[in-house]
Amino acid sequence: MRLHRNLVFAVIDSLLNIFNEGEYADKEVAKALKRDTRWGAKDRKFVAETIYEIVRWKRLYTEIAEVKEPFTRDAIWRIFAVWAVLRGITLPDWKYFENTPVRRIKGRFDELSKIRKYRESIPDWMDELGVQELGEEVWTKELTAQNQQAQVVLRVNTLKTTKQKLRAQLMDLDIETHFDDKYPDALILKERANVFMTPLFKEGLFEVQDASSQKVVPLLDVKPGMRVIDTCAGAGGKTLHIAAKMENKGQIIAMDLYESKQKQLKIRAKRNEVFNVEYRIIDSTKVIKKLHDKADRVLIDAPCSGLGVLKRNPDSKWKLQPEFIDEIKKTQREVLENYSKMVKVGGKLVYATCSILPSENEKQINHFLKTDFGQNFKFVKDEKVLAHQSGFDGFYMCLMERVK
Repeated sequence: MRLHRNLVFAVIDSLLNIFNEGEYADKEVAKALKRDTRWGAKDRKFVAETIYEIVRWKRLYTEIAEVKEPFTRDAIWRIFAVWAVLRGITLPDWKYFENTPVRRIKGRFDELSKIRKYRESIPDWMDELGVQELGEEVWTKELTAQNQQAQVVLRVNTLKTTKQKLRAQLMDLDIETHFDDKYPDALILKERANVFMTPLFKEGLFEVQDASSQKVVPLLDVKPGMRVIDTCAGAGGKTLHIAAKMENKGQIIAMDLYESKQKQLKIRAKRNEVFNVEYRIIDSTKVIKKLHDKADRVLIDAPCSGLGVLKRNPDSKWKLQPEFIDEIKKTQREVLENYSKMVKVGGKLVYATCSILPSENEKQINHFLKTDFGQNFKFVKDEKVLAHQSGFDGFYMCLMERVK
């Protein structure tokens, strides 16, 4: 592979912003891709994938490059040189690569690869927490899986098309996909492609949604005509899936703390031709109280550490702090206790997270079922999805039924 100066500069600038300014990797990638309209698909792919790769392996590369944060521009060039050498790329004759110790880089890589926290490139505290919660063997396998590039998975909008039709239309655009029986609404891309630019996406025929995330709504067992509440709707991936399962009949109340997220959901709902969603901002406890005992189904897609989706958000390895995880567990308990009150007797509740930690999942359910209000529910079933077993994101989902 030949390195092109303008592409590498885009990568270096983005990494400085991500590492030193705390910018989000996806936002920086989007910004970088707008730098030059003349870039072709290969150029764009190089910029995006290189930024994500270096963010993913930050700890390993900085250790090999022997640089410390906050990084100077020269330090970022050294990190980039490590990335290039380890990929077998011949370094061009640029001043930034003068005196790059190629042999030493390879030697340091072999040496550090024997230690998991460097090999898998994660902070010490996260490695300790993973071992404590999942055990050495499972945590080691899970980390390796979380460092693979995430697959692109589509969820077919069954309000507008079928899986077979969409697959054929994508094939006409040279985008190959395959089915997996475990995920009835999913089409999995054989190779990464920018599906957002296709007319099929603009027509609302699909959404991009990981296969593990697509397992949550079927567990909720919604039917046309029901009243369903999505309590932490966010930008609405699962809300739209609920609408499709309800065939646009009945009422979905999509709730969130943030208006900006609801604006995104409204745009997506319009594109998907979803008409049965009502939007409510949770700006006081009254909003929840008004809905006590009113819903046939309630989904709590709870805020969490996101430790099941590191392959998708590699920069969260560096942004997450142990204190945040302690705080989020408190939030999860409050959310479970308060939002579960909206389920009517005979109704069903699903609690889900994109975390793989038992303390955010099974332990939260055990605690809830022992609370005064939680005793009105019975545990029906749960499922824990690990990336090293499924090949997709790590997830947890639990179904409970209100019996009194």
